[in-house]
Amino acid sequence: MSPLNITVTSATAGPVVGVGGELDHVTAARLRDLVADLTLRPGQQLVLDLAGMEFCDSSGITALIAARNHAHAARADIALAAVPARTLRVLRMVGLDQIFAILPDSPSAPGGDPAPE
Repeated sequence: MSPLNITVTSATAGPVVGVGGELDHVTAARLRDLVADLTLRPGQQLVLDLAGMEFCDSSGITALIAARNHAHAARADIALAAVPARTLRVLRMVGLDQIFAILPDSPSAPGGDPAPE
């Protein structure tokens, strides 16, 4: 089991949350709590960078949906970046690729300062 690693950086369009390791029933609450504490402004874009994610179960998918709900409540956009093939397949099977913007690569955040978790 790989521990969940979460990083937060600031990009011009909004925060970029990097998710690495396993996003499952044990760790998903950590991501949900972190995203719920992010202050988003209308028009910003929250990006969840999943390039380092090794595993995602239904609890992890639920955490992604909670992040979407948080962003939309703030009138911000959300995108998933560098979604691993297995997770992308699941998102497509259940139609979630229709409600998330999917970016093919991790966003670059030049000059972005890591924010505390």
